[in-house]
Amino acid sequence: MVRELGALLVADPFVVMNAIGLVAFALVGASKAIREQFDLFGIAVVGLATAFAGGMTRDILVNRIPLALSDPSEIALGVVGVGLAIGLHVVLESPDDHPVTLVSDAVGLAAFATAGAIVATEAGVSAFGVVAIATVNAVGGGAIADILLDRAPFILFEDFYASCAVLGGTTYWLAVTAGLGGSTAAAACAAVTVGTRLIAVTQGWSLPTAQRFRPG
Repeated sequence: MVRELGALLVADPFVVMNAIGLVAFALVGASKAIREQFDLFGIAVVGLATAFAGGMTRDILVNRIPLALSDPSEIALGVVGVGLAIGLHVVLESPDDHPVTLVSDAVGLAAFATAGAIVATEAGVSAFGVVAIATVNAVGGGAIADILLDRAPFILFEDFYASCAVLGGTTYWLAVTAGLGGSTAAAACAAVTVGTRLIAVTQGWSLPTAQRFRPG
């Protein structure tokens, strides 16, 4: 199984990263909806929106039909993530705060940042475009989920989150520019993104606000 996954990662890193991101983010989004006591339809909507919104935005930016609208397997992967969230809720007390969900969020962030960087590079955009699309792909779904949950997107005012995707996208561009293969660049992007996110969670990292610069 591990060998087959590794072979697929070498052959088509986008397929692997996109699939991981869909399942992970559907799980995270659905877990948030469960915490807010949404019904099953609401849970599915928030979970699938978290999984698909970033990728759909990515595809629109590079002028192609969103995969979620053309590939049935995308929906299937999202449904798997929603089902996992419901299953975790049955067996865990607070699944949205459980390490499984926190790690899934970090893995999804890394996978989608990498998928976005791959698509952007293939589209021939600039270095800024690669980093921007990687970041949008990674955090767009979470921002939409927060809006559906009637709260301001947390990536705008707390936590060291979107910055991890920026670092990952930058790493991918630097790796490709240095002449490394696509699979190596993808692995580096994913490692930097998930690594910085997990460290940020454990160490309580956050970016400073403007208020911190006021004297006194």
